[in-house]
Amino acid sequence: MSNMHNNAARRLRDAYSGGVIKPLRDVLAATDADGAYAVQTINTRFWEAQGRRIVGRKAGLTAKAVQVQLGVDQPDFGVLFADMQIADGGTLDPARTIQPKAEAEIAFVLGADLPAADTTVEQVAAAVASVHAAIEIVDSRIADWKISFADTVADNGSSAFFVLSNAGLALAGLDLEGAAMALTVNGSVASTGVGAAALGNPLNAAAWLAQTLAGRGEPLKAGDILLAGALGPMVALTPGDQVVATIAGIGSASFTYGEG
Repeated sequence: MSNMHNNAARRLRDAYSGGVIKPLRDVLAATDADGAYAVQTINTRFWEAQGRRIVGRKAGLTAKAVQVQLGVDQPDFGVLFADMQIADGGTLDPARTIQPKAEAEIAFVLGADLPAADTTVEQVAAAVASVHAAIEIVDSRIADWKISFADTVADNGSSAFFVLSNAGLALAGLDLEGAAMALTVNGSVASTGVGAAALGNPLNAAAWLAQTLAGRGEPLKAGDILLAGALGPMVALTPGDQVVATIAGIGSASFTYGEG
């Protein structure tokens, strides 16, 4: 890894406590995937050395419109650590965030390893132990969310926190593509969407994750949590907000953005 990459990684780490930073244009061209993942990996290793435990991955940029906006033709991924999970119905302290937004997603928990770089959607489906409604709380360490593809990848996929519904369902018989999503904030609908928003089917996003991570020598394993991408627009959070994601046929997940 170059000094430039280490420098960018340190800037991002410092931003968690010190506040937002400018986009990383001096180090990363807007679509430099290799450089951006190099920065992400430096911080992943740093945090693991601090004792943080990886529990899965999130797929981002799974909506065509968002890819077009950032000038890329691929999704991205970020690492999920155990300390990023908020209990279903739990509370997120606003002091732990910078400029957070919530989005509703479908999540999978794996019951088997996915070691192959050519993992198929069928193999992913066979490996899924449970399907959950989820909320991802994304955040950016880059000022005003003025992110390029490289910025968001380097910044761990703009990850922050996530909520999984307590109740998970078996995959068999679920309509993931057609599942209607509603995200409410304080009882009012703030975002709507459908399962097909995530690369046509959340299982496609999961297969992309499996292939990509296996190809990098970090294959998905039994027990991993996969967030398969936003089903509708993200919603900015204000302290005191009560947020509920309901996905038809799958369930709901909720949290409060405020003091306990």
